[in-house]
Amino acid sequence: FLLAAAALVRTVSSLRGGPCLISPPLLAADARIRSVRSLRAAPCRMGPPPGWSPAPPPKDGDYVDICCRGINALMEQSVVGPIRGIAQVRDAEPQSGGSQPDFFWRTVKSPPEYPGLSRPVWLTIAASVPTALGWYGWYKFSVEEELFYDELRREGRTTGAGGYGTLILFSWCVLLGGAGNLAGVQGADMLIDAGAVWILMGQVNLYKRVNELLSEQPDGEPPLHAWWALLPPPLDVIVGLRQVHFLAKYWTSVRGEEWQGDRIAEELFPFISAPRFTLKEFARTPSMW
Repeated sequence: FLLAAAALVRTVSSLRGGPCLISPPLLAADARIRSVRSLRAAPCRMGPPPGWSPAPPPKDGDYVDICCRGINALMEQSVVGPIRGIAQVRDAEPQSGGSQPDFFWRTVKSPPEYPGLSRPVWLTIAASVPTALGWYGWYKFSVEEELFYDELRREGRTTGAGGYGTLILFSWCVLLGGAGNLAGVQGADMLIDAGAVWILMGQVNLYKRVNELLSEQPDGEPPLHAWWALLPPPLDVIVGLRQVHFLAKYWTSVRGEEWQGDRIAEELFPFISAPRFTLKEFARTPSMW
């Protein structure tokens, strides 16, 4: 853990002083190592999908952007090449059209795309429940990675650590903390606690960024209360389902495709698709349930 922290410090220090580097997932390991060592001299490469114009380096003093890019790059290095290849962001391919089963399988098996994929609530539930929330982990990774590259492309900076910096860092905290507990390492459980805090703060930040995206649309309003992520279940699940729904509709609009509807979010549980409401309004409006 200390070695990883030291590597992160070196990565962030390099990002502050020179152009950014987010290596394409299919580069060989030795090329990656050489690239990381030459961050100050290398041109900025945003990574996949090919053909993107380079993102500018982080501005001096923009520690949010510096840290987010640094954590993403560091955690990407910790994942083996074949898995990075599967998780590579690609240019968007047509998503709508065809039957609902075709849409389902094409979406659940797809890597992250730019612009991002529309993953409605019904699909997210249908893929997550049979896999004991395993697919939801892939959803979380993909959504964060798509927003990471979207922010770099549109604004030249990012306020999230991407799929690698969010989910992979959390996974390492849990794995190393768990291994430390089994080995009797004192204080190893603190690493698990740190991972839990990290993923929770990542959820709050995700909801905040989704609000910003929706607010930028014509007549758009923020649909989420980001701080609801800190509430106990089932209230945190409510805001999570709403994030899934509104982000899915946003990407459908950006991709220029037709929204196919979502019976679960729009008919069976209308609180998922309703305009932003308070806890008091939710409690006093049974029709939303």
